[in-house]
Formats: sequence, structure tokens, C-alpha cells
Amino acid sequence: MTYSVKEMYYTLQGEGAQTGRAAVFLRFAGCNLWSGREEDRASAICRFCDTDFVGTDGPGGGKFETAEALTAEVVACWQKAVEASEGAVPYVICTGGEPLLQLDEALIKELHTREFQVGVETNGTIDAPEALDWICVSPKSTAPLKQIKGNELKLVYRQEDALPESYDHLEFEHFFLQPMDGPDAMGHTAAAIDYCRAHPKWRLSLQTHKFTGIP
Repeated sequence: MTYSVKEMYYTLQGEGAQTGRAAVFLRFAGCNLWSGREEDRASAICRFCDTDFVGTDGPGGGKFETAEALTAEVVACWQKAVEASEGAVPYVICTGGEPLLQLDEALIKELHTREFQVGVETNGTIDAPEALDWICVSPKSTAPLKQIKGNELKLVYRQEDALPESYDHLEFEHFFLQPMDGPDAMGHTAAAIDYCRAHPKWRLSLQTHKFTGIP
């Protein structure tokens, strides 16, 4: 399989249960809920995405012909940035777009061979491989949800057709509301705070990388 990667870089996780953890971000190109092109946004299932996942022209991006070749780049990205591991387990976050269009057992196995833990951030419309170490599902609008269990469910709030009560019975360890960015970000944040106060099963997730300047 040829893997199409938009970008790859070393950073700290900025949101959710793993906030602050050092990781290689591996962003795959492509999505099944939006083409990524502005002219298609109005007709997309997910219309609020703020991520560029089109093409392979980002830093560290490109086409990788094998799982071994892509894993070698992930390892190099980690090793170039880390001065001393101090016993920390290397971690790679596979994101997108929709990473499960490409992330497969072969790549997960190869990353595990190099002692990486492998996490995924997915919209949940594709079943996730069982070998993954961390599964974060972020439901989008009316898209059918197939991955109904995992480590964290992170719901962008507010989505009129994706309400928290539709998901709080699912098998996840953590439930997060993440305020939708955009022109009414402050209003969405206030609404998410109010909801979490009234429904303490849910916790507030903020995109800390956006106000700390972490890439």
C-alpha cells in the first residue's frame, strides 16, 4: 500500500486526555466526509473542519510505498527532536482528514516493532484496527458511527445534529466536549462549560495548542 501523508512533525498533544504528551503527529491526506476544498464545504457532511489535509506538500509529507518506509520517517522525526527519552514510550498520533482510510495493520505492526505506541484520531465512520493503543473518536454531524468504543470520545460542540446525549451511553473511558472554533468560538465555549457543569460525565477539552503557539 502507498501511504499519502500531508505532514509529519514532532509536538505536544494539544487536546483531550493526552494533552501535553510528546508525540509525532502523522497527518494522512484525504477524508471521507469532505474533500478539503472550499468549493465543496457547503455540501460536505463535516462543514466546520479547520484542517488542511489535501495533498502531500506539508512538512514531512509525501508518498511512502511501504509501512517500513513510513515507519522509518516516524522514527527519524522522533529521534531528531528528542534529546533524552528518560524512559518515555515513543508515541505517534495518526490523524487527518480521516486516517483510517490508510492506517492499516501492517503500519501499526511496524510501528510497534520500533516500540511506538500508536494512537488514532478518527471520525468513527470506519472500524479501527484492534491493535491500536489509543482510539479517539470525534463524531461528525449525521455521519454513521461504526467505532462505538475506545479510549476517548471527543465531540466538537455545538453541532445541532450531533448532541452529547446521543453518545454518552457508548463504551469510552473519557467523554470530552470541545468547543467549535470559528466566529462564535466564545459562545460555543460558554455553552460547553455549561453543559459539562450540568452533565459531569463530560469534561471540557480546549485546543491548547492554539493559544500556546505549539505547532
